[in-house]
Amino acid sequence: MPSLTAIRASNAAFKHSISQQPIAVFVGGTSGIGQGMAEVFADNTKGDSHIVIVGRNRDAAERTLSSFPKPTSGVVAREFVQCDVTLMKNVQQATTDILARYPKINYLVMSPGIMTFDGRTETTEGIDRKLAVHYYARWKFLQDLLPGLRKAKDEGEEVAVMSVLAPSYGGAIDVNDLPLKNGYSVTKAALATPTYNDLMMESFAALEPRIPFIHSHPGFVRTGLVSSSNSWLFSKMSGILLALTRPLSLSPEQCAQYMWHSIYSTATTPGAWRTGANGEDLKKTRYFGDDMQRAKLWEHTARVMSDALASK
Repeated sequence: MPSLTAIRASNAAFKHSISQQPIAVFVGGTSGIGQGMAEVFADNTKGDSHIVIVGRNRDAAERTLSSFPKPTSGVVAREFVQCDVTLMKNVQQATTDILARYPKINYLVMSPGIMTFDGRTETTEGIDRKLAVHYYARWKFLQDLLPGLRKAKDEGEEVAVMSVLAPSYGGAIDVNDLPLKNGYSVTKAALATPTYNDLMMESFAALEPRIPFIHSHPGFVRTGLVSSSNSWLFSKMSGILLALTRPLSLSPEQCAQYMWHSIYSTATTPGAWRTGANGEDLKKTRYFGDDMQRAKLWEHTARVMSDALASK
């Protein structure tokens, strides 16, 4: 495995084959890993890229966008799209807005996160909040923005999709209870969503066989997710926990370098990929799922989306 120094240099040296600026959309880009990936992308493209950040916190997004390097040529877009991704109607509005202004997309990076110790908590659309953030919203973003990704590919440009969650940390799933309505637990949700993401990426890779679809594990990263937890103990102890675990964890910038290494140097061919915290190919390490489960999950998800969008 190359050193982080070597990976930084390799990422910075990556050259896009297109003459115009690449377009990247970061869902969950207002903090943590998504913010880090947006910042590294802006630095590596020397400001010559169009960047869209999707999230809830406008102030945080605008601070991040204003920190990017100035472009060396031409005019570039720096845009924030506000979206609470727990609701699929919000996701549909966001994707409609994005495609209207950016009919072509080179990179879609999805890393929205939620840390909750509550039981099943349904949104007004009938979807558990944790599952909405870690799976359903990502499926919806990818489904809706696929035309933009295809257009970039049609024009011979670099294209990649990444969902940052937890490949190799999932578990077996129950196709008779995919929404986890029976016997819900935080552990069940934490084991199901990585497997859902694996199967999701495989389904989209079959649907569009020209593009790499990457499910990536970020490792242990120092983000604000713990401090934003709804657990009083975790939120109050977050500073101490981060200090104690600092030697074992990555900064968002370090993590982002490894994630971009996954995109630029590991997942270099089309298909479904699973990559680890160092950007390495995980292959089928601790993989769960099969063809039947993949098909059942797709059918279930399409039905959930239809119901969510039709709900009042």
